[in-house]
Amino acid sequence: MYIEQAFKSKNDWWRYLVGIIMVFTGWQVIGIIPLSVVAFAKSEGLQDFIKKAETSFMESGINANLFLVLVIFSFAMGLLGVWFAVRFIHEQKFKKLTTSRNAVDWSRIWFSFLLVVGVNSVLFVIGYFVEPEIYVWNFKVIPFLLLFLIAIFLLPLQTSFEEYLFRGYLMQGLGVMTKNKWVPLIFTSVTFGLLHGLNPEVEKLGNIMMVFYIGTGFLLGIMTLMDDGMELALGFHAANNIIAAILVTTDWSAFQTDALFVDISEPSAGFDIILPIIIQYPLIILVLAKKYKWSGWKNKLFGKVEPIAVIEDIN
Repeated sequence: MYIEQAFKSKNDWWRYLVGIIMVFTGWQVIGIIPLSVVAFAKSEGLQDFIKKAETSFMESGINANLFLVLVIFSFAMGLLGVWFAVRFIHEQKFKKLTTSRNAVDWSRIWFSFLLVVGVNSVLFVIGYFVEPEIYVWNFKVIPFLLLFLIAIFLLPLQTSFEEYLFRGYLMQGLGVMTKNKWVPLIFTSVTFGLLHGLNPEVEKLGNIMMVFYIGTGFLLGIMTLMDDGMELALGFHAANNIIAAILVTTDWSAFQTDALFVDISEPSAGFDIILPIIIQYPLIILVLAKKYKWSGWKNKLFGKVEPIAVIEDIN
């Protein structure tokens, strides 16, 4: 019943169009003003500023932690845009965008979070013992403590924005407009992957990274539809990005932070990019399905979306 929550709000198509414009304005217009101001202050004139803007200011010379905060600010403004659209354009309770349950299930968020932290930590330890020569210890007390605080308290704003936009706002909106579940699942998963196609990892590793990003989008979408809420996706996404930020960094990835380790290996893409999609992700789905007793897969992933009034009449 997750998508059907949107029937309890004003769901005209034009409201979603206005909402998307509002979200984009908060995220990509208002949200990037502080980063642009700081980057301009560190530039040697307008031409230098424009050149740095072409790389999303990643080479602007801004302190790594400050840069991360400024980037997160843009996502926070996007999240505020989602909230504003939901509450005032659609007149929908934000909880209804989060879950179909009577209250947000924080135990689900924490379970998914800790599951991902555990899995990713184990995989890193294995990778470290297999190829220790590619990792350089990078621990600096003050920068790392600042990074840790930013990652724990601010980074979830970035991941939550992406979840509320794709698995929430767009998933529900497309569901009520198309009256089915497979269109929003496919559309949000693919667009989620295409959005991450702007990350520097794609330039360095090639289009094979899109398989990983789109596959991750499908994983999060399946979680949301099968569990009738975004709690598991919120926990998964937050844990994944927090671990990525504080554990290992490179000089070419989207997250260039004061992490514990620096990966100095030559960037390359191979089976390790596909491995999570064909092994790790299905195992995670299996664990969650068993724990939360998921059933009715065909209907929940590919079934019709009926107005709640119709469903209640049938029942």
